[in-house]
Amino acid sequence: MLKKIISYFVPIKIHTVKSALSKSIEVTWTNGELVLDSENTNYSYGSLQRILRLGLKTIGFDKIIKMEHVLILGVAGGSVVKTLVDEIKFGGRITGVEIDPEIIKLANHYFKLDEIEQLEIVIDDAFEFVLKTKEKYDLIIIDVFQDTTMPSFLYESYFVNNICSLLKSKGYVLFNTMLLNEQQNLRNKKYISDFCTTNYKIKSIPRIEVHNELIVIEKIV
Repeated sequence: MLKKIISYFVPIKIHTVKSALSKSIEVTWTNGELVLDSENTNYSYGSLQRILRLGLKTIGFDKIIKMEHVLILGVAGGSVVKTLVDEIKFGGRITGVEIDPEIIKLANHYFKLDEIEQLEIVIDDAFEFVLKTKEKYDLIIIDVFQDTTMPSFLYESYFVNNICSLLKSKGYVLFNTMLLNEQQNLRNKKYISDFCTTNYKIKSIPRIEVHNELIVIEKIV
């Protein structure tokens, strides 16, 4: 409790682990809450939870609560899982794909992710999982980062087409992106402008954080 109080004045790092995939992963008390960070950015809880909550709110909590199966690519500490379960009261299945087992160990220990019965964690590469899965999903959340870097496959038409093929009728994709320079801003604009199909609608959400932009894809048939 003392650390929690002090964290309103200064962040308190309580655990650091080195990972071959994520380099440095840190659990820190910040502003009265536990957060999971990489070396240079927030991975779970804190600002990231606010960002993804905005995306879910834009889709509509009332729609999400009626869904059956949500896929999360990039689990990290699981803050979006907690938003789905604790705040939205989503009662369906959640499949979370995370490439780094060290992150899941921290998520289970500090954030009790393994106590969420409806959650299935798959340790796998997001790209590989999307190619292999036979399931269909009502909502796919893409939150895949290596520190501040987004893997290039996320923007490749092959991956985008495969993601869209996994959606059920009237399903959604919520894509969290990080923009650190003008080139990346232009990348997102091109992604949206090139997304041209009669079966889907795409839009970006006005930013609440300087460097994160959310993109929402809706399957309309």
